[in-house]
Amino acid sequence: MICKPKARPMITARAETFRLAQAFTIARGSKTHAHVVTVGISRGGHNGRGECVPYARYGETVESVLSQIACMPDTTTRAELQVILPPGAARNAIDCALWDLKAKASGQRAWVLANVPRPMPAMTAFTLSLAPPDQMRADAATNAHRPLLKIKLGTPDDMPRLEAVRAGAPRSTIIVDANEGWTPEIYADLAPHLIRLGVAMVEQPLPAAADDMLSEIARPLPVCADESCHDRAGLAGLRGKYDLVNIKLDKAGGLTEALALRTEALAMGFGVMVGCMVGTSLGMAPATLLTVGATFVDLDGPLLLAEDRDNALTFDNEGIHPPTPQLWG
Repeated sequence: MICKPKARPMITARAETFRLAQAFTIARGSKTHAHVVTVGISRGGHNGRGECVPYARYGETVESVLSQIACMPDTTTRAELQVILPPGAARNAIDCALWDLKAKASGQRAWVLANVPRPMPAMTAFTLSLAPPDQMRADAATNAHRPLLKIKLGTPDDMPRLEAVRAGAPRSTIIVDANEGWTPEIYADLAPHLIRLGVAMVEQPLPAAADDMLSEIARPLPVCADESCHDRAGLAGLRGKYDLVNIKLDKAGGLTEALALRTEALAMGFGVMVGCMVGTSLGMAPATLLTVGATFVDLDGPLLLAEDRDNALTFDNEGIHPPTPQLWG
């Protein structure tokens, strides 16, 4: 999609790159930088910002997202945005920028405008990326002081990695993310060992296109939908297969849909996990509005970076704190 350049656009977008503290690896590949798109919206003397992470798993690139944003009318409202763009990274960045803009213009915090409780500090998972068992044990030991560790797995040889992480962090609660990397047979074989090692939850063990098998096999510990859950349209199809859903702004297409997805998922009896792509504090900030009542929070993107935004989110022993107005909302 190619749009004519605007003389003085009120909606602007630019690609930015942030270095990671170390290579981040999942079953689908590795990255050393976070590639994000930052949106700015200027109206009435006020400025709002939002961030998204284009994700190749869903056919997105930085270029495709920039093109989508360039075609948006400058007067677009949040309600119109939900109709014009599909769920995804481009809609997320614009949606979050519109929330920020409204907060700045009204002088009220975003959670007041969204009619949700003020976010309190929330304990977030810290992710250990996929690596050889010795490296994962060392990484677990380095982070053994953290209450909640998330392990990236998704290979046929994950058992040594599980054992290694538990040995390195004997007291931490562990959740596991297979990133669609297992078969039903692998999951069935690993499940008893997940229980034995005290794993609290497993995320997306099977490919989204083949997850119907989850309704036919034993689920001895909670299973969370990630790649299988985007927005409210898919919730009904997750019944009987998953116990929780992972809400990510980039999948849902922004805070507006994410808030609605959270409400509907809870009403349907699903637990909620609040997750993220690897991005900056600006990308995580709107997601803090979703953390109240969440079973798990996984907003550690900034902790994986070697560099972050100005006025970055605060992480301490209490967890992730809500953003200051200087950052977002």
